[in-house]
Amino acid sequence: MRKFTNYNFKSLVFGAAIAAGFVILGSMYSEFLYAFASIGFLYVGYNAPNIKTSALLGAFASTPVMYLALDGVFKEVPPTEQGRITMIIAILIVGMLVAVIGAWAKRSRVKAKEEYEKKQKIGKNKKKNKNTKEPQKENKGLLSKISKKE
Repeated sequence: MRKFTNYNFKSLVFGAAIAAGFVILGSMYSEFLYAFASIGFLYVGYNAPNIKTSALLGAFASTPVMYLALDGVFKEVPPTEQGRITMIIAILIVGMLVAVIGAWAKRSRVKAKEEYEKKQKIGKNKKKNKNTKEPQKENKGLLSKISKKE
C-alpha cells in the first residue's frame, strides 16, 4: 500500500473532473470548448512526481471522457465494435500525451528555477564597488569645538 503514497490523487480527481466538465460544456454549447478539456490532463501531469507516473495518471484521468464518448456526447459514436475500441484507444493516448507534456513543463520550470537561483547565489559574493572611498570625517559644528576646549 505504500506504493500509492507518492501520487497526488486530488489532482487526478480534479483534472478528470475539469476534462469531463469541458467535454460536457462543449457538447451543450459550443464545440470549441472541447479543446479546453486538455487543461485537466495538463493539471494531472503537472502534479505527477515523474513522467512515467504522469502518463499513467493521464490515462486514468481520461476514463470519464471515454465514458462520455461512449455515452454519445460527441454526437457520432462509431457503430462498429472496432470503431469504438479505436476511439477508446485514441482518447487514452491523448490523455497520456497531454499529461506527459504537463510533467515535462513542470520539469523544465523546476530546472529553470534552479538555474536562476544558482545565478543569484553567484552574484551575492561579489563586491559591488571595488573603489570604495573612506568615509569623510563628520563636521560636528561649533558645539563639538566648544566641548573639546573645556
